[in-house]
Amino acid sequence: MKARLLACLLLAMCSMGMMAKKKVVKQELWPDGTPISAWFQDTTRVDLTGLKRYVVTDYGVDGYSDLVQTAALQAVIDRASQEGGGVVVIPRGTFVSGSLFFKPKTHLLIEEGGCLKGSDRIKHFPVVKTRMEGQTLDYFAALVNADGVDGFTITGPGTIDGNGHNYWEEFWIRRKYNKACTNLEALRPRNVYISNSKNVTVQDVRIMNSPFWTNHLYRCENVRYLGCYIYAPTENVTPVDPKRGAPSSDAIDLDVCKNVLIHGCYMHVNDDAVVLKGGKGTWADKDENNGPCSNIIIEDCNYGHVHGCLTLGSESLHDRNVILRRCHVKSAQRVLWLKMRPDTPQHYEYVTVDGITGYANMFLVCRPWTQFFKPEKRDDMPLSQCNNITIRNIKMTTKNFFDVGTSDKYRLTDFTFENIDVDDEKKAFDATLISNTTIKNVNIK
Repeated sequence: MKARLLACLLLAMCSMGMMAKKKVVKQELWPDGTPISAWFQDTTRVDLTGLKRYVVTDYGVDGYSDLVQTAALQAVIDRASQEGGGVVVIPRGTFVSGSLFFKPKTHLLIEEGGCLKGSDRIKHFPVVKTRMEGQTLDYFAALVNADGVDGFTITGPGTIDGNGHNYWEEFWIRRKYNKACTNLEALRPRNVYISNSKNVTVQDVRIMNSPFWTNHLYRCENVRYLGCYIYAPTENVTPVDPKRGAPSSDAIDLDVCKNVLIHGCYMHVNDDAVVLKGGKGTWADKDENNGPCSNIIIEDCNYGHVHGCLTLGSESLHDRNVILRRCHVKSAQRVLWLKMRPDTPQHYEYVTVDGITGYANMFLVCRPWTQFFKPEKRDDMPLSQCNNITIRNIKMTTKNFFDVGTSDKYRLTDFTFENIDVDDEKKAFDATLISNTTIKNVNIK
């Protein structure tokens, strides 16, 4: 009897042990070896159904008019805020507007067939204190703005359409007659600008045709982009030159941001897709408005045509713990682009690119970036560096897998290339250009 009881007890203990083993989930780690929070595994959509709905057509806004209805739309946002918060709903129809400013406890929902469309006149976008190109300055507000709106959500399945055609055409006309014309000199708004906010979610929405950057986030934390379609044309936007696309239409610019998940999105724009920014200039690291980007994951995304799938720079200071994984690329100019500004102290570290398929002209690009830069004398100028960059599990076709140049302005060290299977036209891979390079199962043919 005792033997039978002991056997049953042992069997129960073994069963419990097996159950416990099944529940054990391997802890994911950042490239620097620190644990990745469970927050990054949560792609559950935000549910706004319990919040009060403010359908804009219930408050006198016309969804079938070409009139610019900024004031009427803003009045709905203000009312929702004054009454304790709620969801501003864009129903079926097209609603033309200039800059809208969302307040704490307000959200934006664009329903099926609904479109929030930007005005094509810059006068409908006021000049405000904002961020652009690594600077804090006075510039035009975006179409959708949210500053200090913790928990802010933009959700679809409708569309935010920046209506950028006239802006693009004006830019290329300017550039034709003045090749030194900068981005800021061509007067253009962004589609979405979210700043100083935590727990932000942008989900299942189409964000298209931005006159300038498509999404720009500044000093935000815990941001999720889930299932979004982000698009701007890459050619035929002006008769000045049919090969030209929507200029500077970056998909997502992260500017001094922490804890960002970009999951299951489609990006096709006439510039870089996901870009890390934080400041530029010889003294940029001394400016309290600037800062690092850290803990960024881009996963399970599809890229159409983009200049860079993941770009660090051109206005970055310190980027750490960045992962690009499980993505397919239809046609990119570059996959990982490390822009090194000779006039800015920069440090890119602990970046992993893992599980990328498709086609790119170039895979890894690391070279000096000198567009519109202003070197100044600084006796204690830090040496820029890239270190602990890992590229693994890559199966692609490229023209030049390895486009890397050395410089006395930066140092490259501790790169790892592992499980690389690439059809490469140039075959320029040269591990000696990077100090302490690790190579495992690299097949470049």
